[in-house]
Amino acid sequence: MNLINKTSIALAIQASLFATTSIAAEQEEDNAVLEIIVVTAQKRDQNSQDVPISIATLQGEELDNIFAAGDDIVALATRIPGLYAESSNGRIAPRFYIRGLGNTDFDLAASQPVSIIMDEVVMENVVLKSFPLFDIEQVEVIRGPQGSLFGKNTTAGIIKFDSRKPTQETDGYGKFSYGTYGTRNLEFAVGAGLSDSVSMRVSVLNQHRDDWVDNSFTNENDVMGGYDETAARLQLLFTPSEELDVLLNVHARSFKGTSTLFRANILSTGSNELNGNFDRGTVAFNEGDNNPQNYDGDGFSLRVNYDLGEMIFSSITATESADGRSLGDIDGGTPAGPGFIPFQSVTEGAADIEQFTQEFRLASDTDNNYSWQTGFYYFDSDLSVTTSPFFIPSSTFNQTNTTWAVFGQGSYDISEKTTLIAGVRYTDDEKHLDAVSGVGIPISPIDLSDDQISWELMLNHKLESNMSVYTRVASGFRAQSIQGRDIAFFGQPSVAESETIVSFEVGFKADLLENTLRLNGAIFHYNIDDIQLTSVGGDGNSVSLRNAEEGVATGFELDAEMIFSENFVMTAGFSYNDTEINDPTLLIPVCGSGQCTPTDPIVISPGGRSDALVDGNPFPQAPETIFTVTAEYTVPMDDGEFYIFADYAHQGDTNFFIYESVEYIAEDQFELGLRLGYVNFASEYEVTLFGRNITDEENLKGGIDFNNNTGFVNQPRIWGFEVKKSF
Repeated sequence: MNLINKTSIALAIQASLFATTSIAAEQEEDNAVLEIIVVTAQKRDQNSQDVPISIATLQGEELDNIFAAGDDIVALATRIPGLYAESSNGRIAPRFYIRGLGNTDFDLAASQPVSIIMDEVVMENVVLKSFPLFDIEQVEVIRGPQGSLFGKNTTAGIIKFDSRKPTQETDGYGKFSYGTYGTRNLEFAVGAGLSDSVSMRVSVLNQHRDDWVDNSFTNENDVMGGYDETAARLQLLFTPSEELDVLLNVHARSFKGTSTLFRANILSTGSNELNGNFDRGTVAFNEGDNNPQNYDGDGFSLRVNYDLGEMIFSSITATESADGRSLGDIDGGTPAGPGFIPFQSVTEGAADIEQFTQEFRLASDTDNNYSWQTGFYYFDSDLSVTTSPFFIPSSTFNQTNTTWAVFGQGSYDISEKTTLIAGVRYTDDEKHLDAVSGVGIPISPIDLSDDQISWELMLNHKLESNMSVYTRVASGFRAQSIQGRDIAFFGQPSVAESETIVSFEVGFKADLLENTLRLNGAIFHYNIDDIQLTSVGGDGNSVSLRNAEEGVATGFELDAEMIFSENFVMTAGFSYNDTEINDPTLLIPVCGSGQCTPTDPIVISPGGRSDALVDGNPFPQAPETIFTVTAEYTVPMDDGEFYIFADYAHQGDTNFFIYESVEYIAEDQFELGLRLGYVNFASEYEVTLFGRNITDEENLKGGIDFNNNTGFVNQPRIWGFEVKKSF
């Protein structure tokens, strides 16, 4: 299906959802209008409709529904057009993709082109990105390169999470849910003023799921699949004067549970359909001690804002740390199967992460037609990763990364309707790796350094007070990378040079039908020079970094929200990503098991290895389409209301690896969620029944190709209830 046809389908979907003659009459009668959404995509509080960047947000009922069953951050996948996430490392190391661009590397030192920012602090390492979500005010998904204000490793975009902040008002909530597989979720938050100048907010999360997966090899029942997660956050806001505010954020988490369950030969050669070897509630592991995973982490940040009159000085100081381990039966079975398993494979990975960041920023605070901001940023991290294949001694590498940057952005109102925005950033990045091989192979230290200039130019024009069009050109880069995992398997570290992106975007934002229909859209095209790719598996079972000559992508997003009446609200979104690797000489090893069916041209090396020519292939783990719909209908009652909230998310064709094969591609997957509840406004309580993946779809999410046709799948159906008391 070509781009024109898919565009027509998306527009038809929007039209069918929103263009009815009866809507206008209901709008006039109900007078319900859409709320203004404030975002900080440009490090200022702005109406999202005034920002010339493709932005989507999640808050309120949508967030409650997505995470009702205690899911981790990966549950955001496909809930916003253009956004995808997956993990082969359980709940600890998620991988994110925006507009098809991400990184499939499962190593704990891997960088990503999607930056996760929690309460204004970047979470650079994949483990830090997994901090659980609770007491969240809003999620912002900012699509496209953000190298000017946010720096390196934002070539795909940013996901920002903002927790609820302390106020002088006493408020809070307690929430408890219980569901299938003994799933329990407890949240508690309270905020209050401690004095005229000090306020606080404490937020706590405790999640649990019983083990529910059997190990048929050991004849043990209910020994995998569960978890215990506890996290807490303390915030203190100090406002001694109108000019100064200081916010302290201290947080910690502790996780113990099961890592990803790898399932041997659940795909048959020549098919991507789950076969008879798949049983959601059973695996056959003879190694891996039932795939345990344990991680702890903590951190703090100190934000200072000082009003100097016509400008505001801001400082954000933060540290983050985490450490833990995962153990897994990688081949997914036993010597007896299921199916063909030529050799056994079990691996343990452990990481110890320390990160420090400091940002200073000056921003104008006037009513002039020109505004500006400038700043300095410093980043320092220290990472130690140990890999234990068990058939040989453990290997450890240590990696340090130091970055500093200066940046600035200016905005000028050319006229009452037209605004020009320009930004630039200079970044200096240095990495160092030293390693000790468990088998005594000499490993030379590696030092990399690079400096880059990133920039952006945006033009926003208001056609009317509630409708605007914009264009944006932006550049960014993902810093050079070092992959040290192969030292544990008789290899040497691999290196990838920095990738650079230039992105072009044209979009519109409109609040229509007397502010009852919000319709935003963007068309984009980007080129990435020296795109970083990770070759995983193959017949060498290696994890090596590669630079392809170029990656290109073209696509669009549509986001819509409609108030049909005071009691009926819908959202809908659609994205299309056409991604392509351009490198006529790039060879990638194909499945080492010989059980998959590559569809790329194959080249046999002198050593007998099979490599695929991948020129023209889509980016790995890049859904071609995403379609999402939510609907909420309320029925007013005495002192409250009854509501029903449903969500649907559809994921189009997604290739798992750099090479293409019949087996390792997902096609037309979806999940449905449902929430039925009663809210009593007078007594401030809520009672809810919920369901996630209510049709119990069994969706393949990834695979391991070096040994057999191993795969892993999505979360099972969860039914449950929830009670919430607010005050």
